[in-house]
Amino acid sequence: MSTSLYTPDGRVKTITPANGKRWTLAELQGFVGGYIEVVGTVDSRWMVINEHGKILNPPLELNIPATRLYIHGRSDVILGPAVVVDTLEEFNEPDDEEIA
Repeated sequence: MSTSLYTPDGRVKTITPANGKRWTLAELQGFVGGYIEVVGTVDSRWMVINEHGKILNPPLELNIPATRLYIHGRSDVILGPAVVVDTLEEFNEPDDEEIA
């Protein structure tokens, strides 16, 4: 599994959860700067974006690299930083067996 952070200035950086396995809500909110929304990508991955990126005043900056990956990128845009993960499992809480 790999996770990438796409920034509006065109940079793409590989990032890793603090616990090495799964992302916490707080970590994802920190990367996108607020409440999160999860959307699909054209290559069947998942993208975490700021849920209010378009309604903030001023709105977040246009993220062209993330928009190109967005499943609806031909008719909509991504604003602000975006975290792209391979599977939804990277968001799940740990299993009981993993805690023990």
